[in-house]
Amino acid sequence: MISFKINKLDIFQSYFFGKVEFRDDEYKVNIQNQKRGKVLKLPFAHSSKKEKMIVRITGQGDLFVEDYLPFLGESEWLEIDSDEITYFLADHQDRLDTIEIMDE
Repeated sequence: MISFKINKLDIFQSYFFGKVEFRDDEYKVNIQNQKRGKVLKLPFAHSSKKEKMIVRITGQGDLFVEDYLPFLGESEWLEIDSDEITYFLADHQDRLDTIEIMDE
């Protein structure tokens, strides 16, 4: 499992942009709806043989949202395109602190 700590997540017109931390390295994150379909891209090379991965965003208490997204390789930042996740973030962004990606 890959676990990112959410350092900052701000809402803009129809997407979220911020910073996450993984193993003491900071990366940009962009979360938006599915204009181009469901998408997951990581900010570093990852040799997963899985075509789809579970992306779960968790927070205080038992708060979480997850979606099953196609893994499309590497990008300059963490990219998540999912209607379910984006709409949930609109109501709970200040209470979420972790993005988990399960490829097992």
